[in-house]
Amino acid sequence: MKPVAVFLLTLSLCAPALAQAPDRSPLPSPRPATTDRAATPPGAADAPRTAQVVIRAGAHAPRQSLRPMQRPGGSPAPARAAAQMAARSAAADAPVATGETVQVIERSGLFGLGRRTVEVRTIAGATRLAVVRSLRPQIRPDGLERQVRAVAARTTPSRVAQPGRRGSLCGRPGIVGETLSPITGRIQGCGIAEPVRVREIDGVTLNQPATINCDAARALQEWLNEGAIPAVGRTGGGIASLRVVASYSCRTRNSRPGARLSEHSTGNAIDIAAIGLVNGQELSVLTDWRRGSTGRLMQRLHRAACGPFGTVLGPNSDHFHQDHFHFDVAGYRSGPYCR
Repeated sequence: MKPVAVFLLTLSLCAPALAQAPDRSPLPSPRPATTDRAATPPGAADAPRTAQVVIRAGAHAPRQSLRPMQRPGGSPAPARAAAQMAARSAAADAPVATGETVQVIERSGLFGLGRRTVEVRTIAGATRLAVVRSLRPQIRPDGLERQVRAVAARTTPSRVAQPGRRGSLCGRPGIVGETLSPITGRIQGCGIAEPVRVREIDGVTLNQPATINCDAARALQEWLNEGAIPAVGRTGGGIASLRVVASYSCRTRNSRPGARLSEHSTGNAIDIAAIGLVNGQELSVLTDWRRGSTGRLMQRLHRAACGPFGTVLGPNSDHFHQDHFHFDVAGYRSGPYCR
C-alpha cells in the first residue's frame, strides 16, 4: 500500500479520539479580575456575566500631590507661612493670654496622611490677627512739646557745670575760683548775669564749689573774716572748711509749688550746714545748735552773718532750716532780716 494512503487511513481512524480529548493548551483563556458570583442567580450560568473591579491605592501611590505648591508671599520658610495662614484662620477677636500656644495641624498628601504641627506664640492682650502696635501714627497729645522742653532743660548740663577761668574773683585776692559765662535759667527770672564758682576764701575751703554772684561771694568773705573766724578762735585749731549744701538753683522758696522764686535762683544765696575745724571735728547746725556751749557758739555765728547778708535764717526760723544756715544778699528797707 502506498504511504500516502496509509497516512490518510491512520488520520481518519484517530480523528474521533482527538475530538473527545480535553484541551491541554498551555495558554489560559483570559478571565476578569474579580467576578461577583453571588450576584448571578441559579440557573443563569449561560447568561452574560458582569465584572465589578475595585481599584485600590497601592504602596507606590504618591503621598502628596505631584503638582508643586505655590510659595505664599515669597516666604522662604514654609513653617512661617503656615503659621501666618493658621493665625488668619483662627478666631480674630478672641483675646489670648501671655504664652498661650495655638496648635495648628496642616494635612497634606493624597488622603491627608501628612501632618505637621505649627506653634504660634501670642502676647498678652492681643488678638490673634492684631499686630503688636498700630501702624498708624498716634496723635501728639497736648502739651507734649512743652514737657519735652522742660525735661531737656533739666537734664542738659548748664554753664554751672562747665569749666571756668581759675584765679581771684570779684576784685578780691582771697576769693579763689572760676568765672563763668552768663547763666540763663529755664524759668523766667532765674539766672546769673556774672556768675562765679567759689572754691576757697582766705584759706577756708568749700567742700563743694558754690555758684553765686559776686555780691554773695564778698558777703561770705566778710562774714568769715569779721564774724566766723574770730568767733571760733582756736577751738579745734580754727576753721578749715565750710560744708555747703546749696548755692545757685532755679527753684521756688523751699521748693514749694506756687511760691515765689528763691534767692538761690539768682545766685544771691548760699546754704551752710556745718563748720569744719582743723582737728577734723565739725560744728553741725543740726546737732550742735541746742547743745550747751557749742550751741551758743553756733548762735554767735548766726548773729555774725546778720549784716554782711540781708537775710539770715536758722533753726529758729522754721522747720525748713533745722539743719543749715541760709544766707542771702537780698536788701530790705527795714534792714537785714535775721531769724
